[in-house]
Amino acid sequence: MARNKEAKIQMEQGQELVSFVALTDSGDHKNFTAADPVFSGASGFAPDVRPDGIVTGRNVVGVAASGSNDVVDIIGFTANSAGTTFTVAAAADESITRAAGAFAKVNSITMDNAGAIAVVAGVDSADTSFSEVRGANGGPPFIAVGSVELGQVRTVGSTAAPITAAEIFQVVGQHTERSDFPGNTVNNIGKGTNALLSAQVNAHVELADALPLSHTGSVPKGVYAQYYTPVLADLKKTSAFVPAETSHSTSTEEYYGGAINSTSESLGQASFTALLDDGITDAEVAAKNSVLTFKFFQDRNKPAYILQQGVLGIARTFEVAGQSQASMTVSPEEASAEFAS
Repeated sequence: MARNKEAKIQMEQGQELVSFVALTDSGDHKNFTAADPVFSGASGFAPDVRPDGIVTGRNVVGVAASGSNDVVDIIGFTANSAGTTFTVAAAADESITRAAGAFAKVNSITMDNAGAIAVVAGVDSADTSFSEVRGANGGPPFIAVGSVELGQVRTVGSTAAPITAAEIFQVVGQHTERSDFPGNTVNNIGKGTNALLSAQVNAHVELADALPLSHTGSVPKGVYAQYYTPVLADLKKTSAFVPAETSHSTSTEEYYGGAINSTSESLGQASFTALLDDGITDAEVAAKNSVLTFKFFQDRNKPAYILQQGVLGIARTFEVAGQSQASMTVSPEEASAEFAS
């Protein structure tokens, strides 16, 4: 029978910075992971996720004010590349390349990884038809890794002429890359043994949709993050750890001749008890109301553990003769996660 006498609880006591790094595509182009298994969620230390793409400015490619042939204007914008946010000034008369004959051609207007405007020409089609396949004849070109696609210019024929609004395409996610599209959610501790995907076992960033493979080598745009890893230390004199679990309840609605049940879920708090030194200068007291990471070992001599992250609340009791103690609660965004090692 497993006993809990050798259990221990660790609490986040500090944080270590990991400056902007490329997150690893798990292969589904939707879930991205880091080298570290846990992200701190403490105030001021939460992850800063920066997918490549435009940050401010919409429809940044426009018809040239000069009216000149085969050029477009760019309004000022900001965009992320490799974790850096570039401020790009407006530019006029950026040249595009037309097809060599009566063919369709796509030019991709981009910001390169140094923050400069760069126009990338696609391959001529065999006729006047466009393709939506990257790198295909008459299709949009692959763009360099680290570049951000601002929009596309689609022309037919070789005759020089002013570019019209109808030839400029800027649908987000198809012709234009934005940093905030698709949206993302960050799980700071992962799902542990309950993860359905290996990429979700530890801390990860999940995008709302899979990214298109629009960059050289058929890879998606980069997803970068700056985060802090929690520095954990043992808490002394703790007991009665309760992980945050999902509870299920049912409700019944009657109708003529019968009834139907519906179910709902709610996420409870984690909790434990801590004996305090003086109840005033203890580390647990100093950390109250903070978002912190906790690690529970059922047996300190074994590798299995539970991770929990949330807002620490305390309720202190100052005994007359006994030792001061506190009932500690951890109010989480995610349920506890179990790990075999």
